Amino acid sequence: MQNLITRKEAARLLGISVKTLDLARESGAIAYVQFVENGCVYFTENAIDEYIAKNTYKVKVSDDGRPTYRRRRS
Repeated sequence: MQNLITRKEAARLLGISVKTLDLARESGAIAYVQFVENGCVYFTENAIDEYIAKNTYKVKVSDDGRPTYRRRRS
């Protein structure tokens, strides 16, 4: 069995706030463990890894071949 990670620790590992983590959980973007309704919420290492993988984007390459991380200003 994997170690269970608290909401606060999971948010710290992901570099986001607990509120942002809760919104991701409520929208179904990250899996979680809750033993009883209205009980404590925990996350597994696999759930955190999957969340990171789903929210990781590749660098786009501009027309001149250089990587760009945002749109060019007009």
